[in-house]
Formats: sequence, C-alpha cells, structure tokens
Amino acid sequence: MGWQTANFLLFLVVMGYGIYLFYKAVYHRYLYLRLGGSADFRKSGKGRWAEFLSQVFGQKKLMKDPKSGLMHIVIFYGFIILQFGALDLIVKGLTGGKHLPIPGYEVFGLMQEVTVFLILVAMGYAAYRRYGERLTRLKKGWKPSIVIFFIFFLMLSVVLSLSFERLWLNLNLSGYSPISSVLALAFTGISSVTAYGWFIALWWVHLLILLSFLVYVPQSKHFHIMTAPINIWFRRSEPLGRLTKLDLEDEDAESFGVGKIEDFSQKQMLDFYACVECGRCTDVCPASSTGKVLSPMHLITKLRDHMVEKGASITGKSPWVPQYMFSSSGSHALIIEEANDIEWNANDSGITNIMPTLDWHKSTWIVQDKKPKELELIRDVITEDEIWSCTTCRNCEDQCPVSNEHVDKIIDLRRHLVLMQGSVPHEGQRAMQNIERQGNPWGLNRNDRAIWIGDIGGVQVPTVRENPEFEYLFFVGSMGSYDLRSRSISRAFARLLNESGISFAILGNEEKNSGDTPRRMGNEMLFQQLCTDNIAIFQKYGVRKIVTACPHTFNTLKNEYPEFGLEGVKVYHHTQLLDQLVQQGKLNPRYEVKERITYHDSCYLGRYNNVYDEPRNILKAIPGVEMAEMKRHRENGMCCGAGGGMMWLEETSGKRVNLARTEQALEVKPTVISSACPYCLTMMEDGTKMKEVEEQVKAKDIAEILEQSVFGDHPIR
Repeated sequence: MGWQTANFLLFLVVMGYGIYLFYKAVYHRYLYLRLGGSADFRKSGKGRWAEFLSQVFGQKKLMKDPKSGLMHIVIFYGFIILQFGALDLIVKGLTGGKHLPIPGYEVFGLMQEVTVFLILVAMGYAAYRRYGERLTRLKKGWKPSIVIFFIFFLMLSVVLSLSFERLWLNLNLSGYSPISSVLALAFTGISSVTAYGWFIALWWVHLLILLSFLVYVPQSKHFHIMTAPINIWFRRSEPLGRLTKLDLEDEDAESFGVGKIEDFSQKQMLDFYACVECGRCTDVCPASSTGKVLSPMHLITKLRDHMVEKGASITGKSPWVPQYMFSSSGSHALIIEEANDIEWNANDSGITNIMPTLDWHKSTWIVQDKKPKELELIRDVITEDEIWSCTTCRNCEDQCPVSNEHVDKIIDLRRHLVLMQGSVPHEGQRAMQNIERQGNPWGLNRNDRAIWIGDIGGVQVPTVRENPEFEYLFFVGSMGSYDLRSRSISRAFARLLNESGISFAILGNEEKNSGDTPRRMGNEMLFQQLCTDNIAIFQKYGVRKIVTACPHTFNTLKNEYPEFGLEGVKVYHHTQLLDQLVQQGKLNPRYEVKERITYHDSCYLGRYNNVYDEPRNILKAIPGVEMAEMKRHRENGMCCGAGGGMMWLEETSGKRVNLARTEQALEVKPTVISSACPYCLTMMEDGTKMKEVEEQVKAKDIAEILEQSVFGDHPIR
C-alpha cells in the first residue's frame, strides 16, 4: 500500500512537470504569434464544418497521395484509439491491476493490440518511404526521424507492459490479446513479483516516453498535431483568387506589405506552426521543379525559424524546454555570399527535378552568430530571387494538407519591395510603367486597342457606343487586343459569338488593363487605380454580364473587383459561355477536327476558379477529336510559367518552366496542345519551338479549335 501511494505521488510530480513543460512551450509560441498583425478569426471560421471535417477527419488533402494518405490515416486514428489504452494502462499502474470499466473490455484490448500492430506497420512504411524509397521531397536525418523512434518505443512499451501484466496477474492465453499473449510465452516461468516489477518499470518507461513526446511536439514540426486543425478551421473564407485589399489611404500606416516578420498577420503566422514539412508543396512547385531558389516548404520553415527566434528575443521567453538543455546562441540566417543561382544540370534525367533547390536551401540556411533583431527579413531570411520566382499558381496550396497559404505571403513581400523600396526586376518595372502610361504592358498606343477587329471576314464587332443594348461585354484584355498571336483568339471568339446570335459589344479604346499584372507583382496602388477606372466605365454603360478569354482577367473581375464596388455583374470565362452555347445548340461543331489533343489547365481558370469541365466538354463535342490527358492535369496541372507577372520577367536560372510543361504535354504524343488562356498559349507555343516540334504539334486555344469545327478547316485570320 505504501508503494502504491509513493508511486501515485511520484506519478503526480512527473505528470505535473511534463504538463508544465508542455504548457510553457505552447504558451511561449503563442506569445510569438501575438506579435503579428491582427486577424479576424471569427470571419475566417464562418460556416466551414463540412470542409473542416473532410480535411481533418477524412484526410482529404492527404489522400492526393493515396499511399502516404492511408499511412497517415492509420497513424492518426490509431493514436486516437490508443489514448484510451494509455489511460487504461495508467489506471492499471496506479490501482494495482484494475482497469477502466469499459463494456466488452476484451474486445477493447484486442482493438488496442491490433492498433499497435497497424501503427508499427505504418511507421515502418514511413521509414521505408524516407530511407528506402527515398522520396526526394522528404527530409533526411535525425530530426525528421526522431518521431519514428518515439512511436516505435512507445508501441513497444505498450505491448511489453501488457505482456508482463498477464504474467503478473496469471492471465491465460487469449485470442483477444494475441500479441501480448505470444510475448508472455517468452517469459514463462518468472514469478508474479518479478513480472510486476517488470510491468511497473515498463509502465514508467511508457509514461516517460509519452510525456517526452508531449513536450517534444510543440518544439518540432509535429506541432501541426495541434495547430493544423486550427489552421484548417480558420482557412480563407474569401474566394481563392482574391488577394487582401490594402488601405492605401490609411494615414497611420507606417509601411505597406511585409518588411519584417511582425508585419505578417497572426493567421499567416499560424501557417508557420502548422507546416508539417512534408514537401508536397515544393514537389509540385514550378519554380522548385525547374531549378529556381523558391521552395514553398522552405519559405514557410524559414519564416517559422525566424519568427520563433525573433519572438524569443522580443519577449524574452525561450522557445525550448527544459531551457537548460538547449543552447540559445545565434540564429538562423542565409549565408549571403553563397546564396547564388542554383547549378542546373540540363542532362539530368526527368523533366523536373527539385533536388538542386533542396540542396541550395540546405547549404545556405544555417545557424550563425547573428542577433534575430538585426536580420533583414528580405535579404537575410528570404531572398528577392525567391520572391520573384513565384508564378502564383497555388499548386502548393492545393497540395498542402494543413491549408497553408503561400502565395499571399509572397505577394505581401512583393508589395513591400514595390511600394516601400521601389525594388522590382527591370522588365517588370517597364511593364508596369507601360500599363500606367498606355494601359498595356508593351507601351503600345492606347488608341490602337481595337485594331484587331479590322479583319474578321465581315463580322462586325460593335463597341458599347454602337450597340448600347448589348447583353455581354466582351472584355478583350491587353493580350487579346495587342499580342499578334492572341488576337486570333479574340477574332475566333467574336466569330463564334456572332454565329450564336449573342448580342455583345467591346469597350474598344475605352478599355484599360484589368490590373492583374500590377497586383500580382505587388503594385497595389496601380491596381486599385485601374480597378476604379474600369468599374466606372462598367457602370457608365450599364454592364451586367462580362465575358473574357483571359483567366487572369476573369479571376480579377470576378473575385477582386466586387471588393472595390463592382455589383450585380456576372463574369464568365469564354469557355463557360461557349460550352453553354454548344449545349443549347446555338453553336454547331459539325466539321471534323482530326487531331489528338491534350488540354493544359490554366491555373487561374482551374485551381483558382474550379473551371475544369467546360473546356473539356467543348473538345468532346467536336467530332474527330481524340483527347489525351497529361499525367499532371486538372487540380494538379503544372503551371505554364507565366502567372504572377512572370509573363513579363526573364527566367535567369534553371530550366524554363514552359519548356518543362511542354515536355509533359509531348509525353502523350499530341498533335495539338490546347489551352484556354492567352498566356498559356504563348508559353506552350514557345515551348514547341524550343523543342523544335512546332510543325508537328500546334498550340491552339479552345475557341480556335471550336471555330475550326463550326466554320470548317480554314478559319479567317
């Protein structure tokens, strides 16, 4: 009796100390998060139960990789089940063998042992994927692997404790306890007292491992166990394609964008804690895949390291517990002199390769003898090359199992560079100056915006002044108005609209750039001016429906303009309208188009606005078309490389993104690479030229292919 009392008191002390250390580690990290800008968490969490449950308990995002998804499901639910077993084991050790009053206790015991076995199998597979299969996206070394040892020895302590319990209490072999019964056979013959001694020893081992793991979790990437469900609950409620609006008239604002870690919002900082370092984001990133310095995973983890270290410096609260076990000298920072371009080997096998990018981050991000407060966020933590490598495709976010939002952070960093430092790549600066002066990125005469309508085989393209009773405003955009190749899309679409009997009009020379390029490049001031001007024009002519052939314009008008006063206006992408017209019989694709066609999903049409089926429906309706899907398509389609203002910037390192995407398309041996975006069309066509297959493989817009089927083999140009 005296021993049980002493054991109980020691248990309270150890348990209390473990919980105290856990609380301290979590609370200090909460203090760091509080340094960030305010976030409306009530608004963020409104009406999202279904998605929350599907992601947290259905593991929907993890199942994008079925093998690792199943592995994680076993571990996730296994640990939930084993919490009851851990409680039961604690009760046994404190009460001298009594267990929880659970109905069907033998079945409960069987479930515990089966769960232990499944978790061990799952962890074995996790180790195999990291060190046997050697998935490139997974980090190697002791830090990423320590959890494997934690869980292995935790499971081992469970089954060994149960085995010695059987010997201690003289329990018979049982099919409800298969593992512990078999293990108990190996120790047959030891006395009940000895068995009890071993049980108590293993009981304490189990408890200490459990508490050590508890304290370790918030100090590691496994903090996602706590923060990921919170992060998923508070994920964005606004449309995916809408960036945060800057109040440029705020006289109290000291700066715009993010120039230091505290400028991020608390929700953005929560992303840092939620990251599990699975590498899925980097694995699909077009920049990482083609030898650029940007890695979405490292973007988050570097910001997390810096936030924790600077937060500790500001608050005076160490992130590490017990503090005496950890050194606090130095902080993570880039080795500036070694942060050069990545060496890309064009002879490497495979179309894409993230290894050079991973190696670059491993060699440049180390602990140095520097104070966190003295580090510049943009330079010592994140380089400008990283910031300007992003195509804003959001494939990283689509893959992220914890709902991290990478693109918004990069845009905020760009905003600080552009609005506060005036730092932007030369080509990008020129494009934005041209947009400001002439309304288009090339600086061509704003009065030449409607020249493209001059020769469409007698088809009239009226302006809003000429056809004030129009139903649809065809917002042509800068590419469709000025770019010689993209004008073919505008002409094809205008012919199809005319054929369908739809009443439409264009703004002509009154149209301005939509502002997508300036906004994605961080020039919020120019965007807001263009947005205000365009909305005023829409209101002047009573616009109620807008259709455009550019997904970037489509996204901006549909998702971002309403925040600035555009009301009661429906916005369509041209594939959506064309699909409707074909379904309604107003367009008849009667001529055969004997082509093997692969369709490239535009990021701003697909991932941003979930338009995947309409372009494919049109192709399926065209007689003679044989469709061939690329390996990466729909939600996981790779970017063409032109988004986020990259259309106007030169790629100076690694492999060209459009070349990699073109090679992916050529794998399915198409005769036509189709798209529904003038940017994508340009990039794919350039890709075929780089591969010297432009005579065998053509790049065409969906509207051009439909035009060919509706009017015959010789469309007017």
